[in-house]
Amino acid sequence: MFERFTKAARSVVKGAVEHAERGGAEAVTPEHLLLALLDREDTRAAAVLARLCPRDRRPSLVSALSDARRRAGLSRAETEALAGLGIDVDAIVARVEETHGTGALSGGRRSLGRRPFSREAKTVLEKSLRVALARKDREIGDEHLLLALTTTGGAVAETLADHGVTFASVETAL
Repeated sequence: MFERFTKAARSVVKGAVEHAERGGAEAVTPEHLLLALLDREDTRAAAVLARLCPRDRRPSLVSALSDARRRAGLSRAETEALAGLGIDVDAIVARVEETHGTGALSGGRRSLGRRPFSREAKTVLEKSLRVALARKDREIGDEHLLLALTTTGGAVAETLADHGVTFASVETAL
């Protein structure tokens, strides 16, 4: 599948690996893919993100991703579902961080060598292929990665939607 990626999409994937390495993550996640997309300039996805989530709003988006990472990647919907069962995720995070330090649940363990892609990140890559095929595009561009990120659910899709980046808004902008 990687051979169908455009140069821009390959750069995003490589950038995601670099973000994972810099953060000491065990695996490349959808968050890393989004951070790599945010680094890009002069691509279709970069133009869409500039329109839908201008640079002055990006710190808020990155902060929301960081908050989700502190909660072990749980989305707001997942946190609310657990609260419905009487589980206070914020209290658990506070207790764990009190004992093990800030960010203990973020999965930031130092590992050497290549970072594998998490199941969720692989799903984003697979969905990007399906999105490209549905749009009758011959190659997978970074815009397909962005569209896939908006549809996979979880903290990244939720954070994007909170910042006005949904599948429909990206489709319209493209």
